[in-house]
Amino acid sequence: MAQPHAPAPTNEGIINVPASEHGGGFPPFESSTFAAQILWLALAFGLLYYLMSRVALPQIAGILHDRQARLSGDLDQAVRAKAEADSARDTYERALKDAQDKAKGIAQTTREQLASEAETRRKSLEADLATKLAEAEGQIRTRTATAMSSVREVAADAATAIVERLTGQAPDRAAVEAAYDRAAARPQTVH
Repeated sequence: MAQPHAPAPTNEGIINVPASEHGGGFPPFESSTFAAQILWLALAFGLLYYLMSRVALPQIAGILHDRQARLSGDLDQAVRAKAEADSARDTYERALKDAQDKAKGIAQTTREQLASEAETRRKSLEADLATKLAEAEGQIRTRTATAMSSVREVAADAATAIVERLTGQAPDRAAVEAAYDRAAARPQTVH
């Protein structure tokens, strides 16, 4: 059996580890392994450089290129969509303005047509009224003349009856009518 290894005597709580178990110091700083470490560093760096330049970086560059192309395509598509929207808006505004102008034209034409029709109806009604007024005035003149001739007769009859009652004799009909005509010819004064 192996004999157990006794711990080394401690000097005030510090453990002394024999130098033979772990070597002389920190391994990267040992001069005997320095050349091998440099060689392995160069090989690892070269291998990583090769892998990065031939595998990883081309893939990353491809991804970035695809992303840039997609962004450019999306931006171009957005510019085209904006141009189409602007064109559609301009077309809509022109169509709206044309429709408003057409509506104004139709309203003006309708207004003028209605005014013309109203003027024609007014003139027609005025002509009808003028005709009816002329007819009515003619009838009034005729009736006035008839009434006036009746008044002449009635006045002559009344004057004859009054003179006959006052004098007892009936006056000459022609003399009474002549006296009436003279009285009717004089201008009347209103008090």
